[in-house]
Amino acid sequence: MTSSETRPPLQPTSAASTERRALVVSMAVSLGMATVAVVWGIITGARIVLFDGVYLLLGIGLSWFSLRVSKTVEAGPTARYPFGRESLTPFAIAIQGLALVGTLVYAAADAVVIIREGGSEVAPLAVAGYGFITAAIGIAVTILLPKLAKGSELIEAEASQWKAGAGLSVVMTVGAVAALMLANVPSLSGIIRYIDPILVLVAVLLLAPVPIKLLRTGFGELLEAAPPADIQAAVHNILAEVQLSFGLDDPIVRMHKIGKRLYLEADFVVLAGEWDVSEEDKVRRAIISRVETLGYDLWANVELTTDRDLAI
Repeated sequence: MTSSETRPPLQPTSAASTERRALVVSMAVSLGMATVAVVWGIITGARIVLFDGVYLLLGIGLSWFSLRVSKTVEAGPTARYPFGRESLTPFAIAIQGLALVGTLVYAAADAVVIIREGGSEVAPLAVAGYGFITAAIGIAVTILLPKLAKGSELIEAEASQWKAGAGLSVVMTVGAVAALMLANVPSLSGIIRYIDPILVLVAVLLLAPVPIKLLRTGFGELLEAAPPADIQAAVHNILAEVQLSFGLDDPIVRMHKIGKRLYLEADFVVLAGEWDVSEEDKVRRAIISRVETLGYDLWANVELTTDRDLAI
């Protein structure tokens, strides 16, 4: 039984550079918006605006962490880490998820306390103005980031945060407009005191799917779960083509993905004496060359063996 592996390049890639540029853009926009949010929130006394500011500040910290991870992963294998440090990518995604969960839990608890204490005064017009501006910026960044670094999981996680933030701003704007309308109805004006904490709770519910998705993705890859269904389907289609081309039986296949790296093990059981090393290499090259077109750093182990027990 023989095997062949392909390893990712050790030189910096343009994809990694664009990924870092996208993270820097995200951090710069977040810093400007966070500064405005904190000042605006303190002046108006609106907790929903302060919550948005804290969310943005957290995003800056997570973007910086993702930036460091991107540089570390790009460095490739070292003497201490001969397989590289690609697992830092899902680790960073999981950290983002945990940090967001903590932020949402704290915000929800604070909103409940405010409601139990009878609500709080807020300036609806100021909140509506802030929400409209930040919603527009959030939507723009959500669209821009994936275009700057296509296929990057770190940037996809970053864009998810911006999308959630834009959703929060939309909710903020709608709630503030509703408060302005209620102010003109004397019998309902008392409800205005509860608009701010209620908006926070609604925002928490809307944002909750974001950290859940990040946690599932991050921990799933760290635990070497099977890759997404579309990747599995693409790989199995390639294996089926090669299998048919060379007249092989169904292979025993294992695969998992960590960050940008795809690990693939494909074992074919063959009859003794029918294959030599050069023919086995043709099978390997056929599989590896096709799978590489999927755009991942491929670590492939393709084996032909006469002993099925060695393949299981």
